[in-house]
Amino acid sequence: MTETRMDSSLGFSIPGRNARGRVVRVGPVLDEVLDAHAYPDPLAQLLGEALVLAALFGSTLKDAGGQLTIQAQTQSGVVELLVADYKGGELRGYVRHDAERLAMAPADPSLFALFGQGYLAITFDQAVTGERYQGIVPLEGGSLAEAAEHYFVQSEQIPSLLRIAVSKGADGRWIAGGLLLQHLAEGEEGRERLHVRLDHPEWEHVKTLGETVTPDELADPELELEAVVWRLFHDEGEIRVLPAMPLGKGCRCDPVHIRQVVGQFSAGEHADMADADGVIRVNCEFCAKSFPIEVTEL
Repeated sequence: MTETRMDSSLGFSIPGRNARGRVVRVGPVLDEVLDAHAYPDPLAQLLGEALVLAALFGSTLKDAGGQLTIQAQTQSGVVELLVADYKGGELRGYVRHDAERLAMAPADPSLFALFGQGYLAITFDQAVTGERYQGIVPLEGGSLAEAAEHYFVQSEQIPSLLRIAVSKGADGRWIAGGLLLQHLAEGEEGRERLHVRLDHPEWEHVKTLGETVTPDELADPELELEAVVWRLFHDEGEIRVLPAMPLGKGCRCDPVHIRQVVGQFSAGEHADMADADGVIRVNCEFCAKSFPIEVTEL
C-alpha cells in the first residue's frame, strides 16, 4: 500500500453509486504555516480547517496551474479576514484578527463568535483559460465545513458532504484531515459543474456511510488515507482510487518582483512609504516575512 499518511491528498470514485470523493491530511505543512504566525489555538484551529478545505477543493482542479482561494471576512468579528489558497499542490494562509476582541471571546469560540455576520467566498482561477468563478455564501453553521456545504448546495447545486478534524498533540504539533464526498449526475465524472436530479437514492447511501467517519480517523497520523476510504466503503462493488498527490507549504512572495513593483512608484511616494531610516518595508502576511528596500537604492 502506498504511503499516504501525511501532507497528502487522495481522490477516489464509487462508480456504482455515482459518487466521487477526496481525503486529505496535513501535518508538517500545517505546522510550518502556523509556526510563522504564533496564533492562539482557536485561530490556529480555524486556519487548519481552512487549509484542509483549500486542499480538498484545490486538488480537484484539472488545470495544473489553477488556483483555489478560500476567503472568510466580516466587519464586526474577532476575525477580520481569513485567507487560504491552493496552487500546484502548495498551501498557504493567514488570519487577520482583533486581539482585544479575541481576549473577550469564549475559550472555545464558535464560528459565530469569531466572525459574527460574515461571508465565505470560494474562488476558482483557471490558468489555461484565464476564467474565474467565484461563489459567495453567508458564514452559517458551526464550522467552515458546514458553510462550505452550503456553498455547494447554493452555488454548485451538487449534493456534498464535508467532514474536517483539526487537533493539537501533547507535543504542540498540529494535524488536520478532511473528507469531501460529492454526488455525480448520471455517473458523469469528468465535468466540473453538474446539475443533478431531484431524487438520488445512491447519494443518500454514500452520504450515510461518509457521515460515520470520525475525527480521530481523519486526524490519525498512523492511518493511511486508503485505509480511511476502505473503512467507509469496503462493501461497495468497486472503488477507483487515484494516485496520491503530495501537499507542501508554499508562499509566492518574490523579493525581485516586490522590488520591481515598489520601483514603479514615484520618488514622492517612496518618501511617504519609507520609515525614519529611509527604508520601505513590505510585509508578506502569508509567510510573515518583511522585505526591506532602501529608498536610495531605487
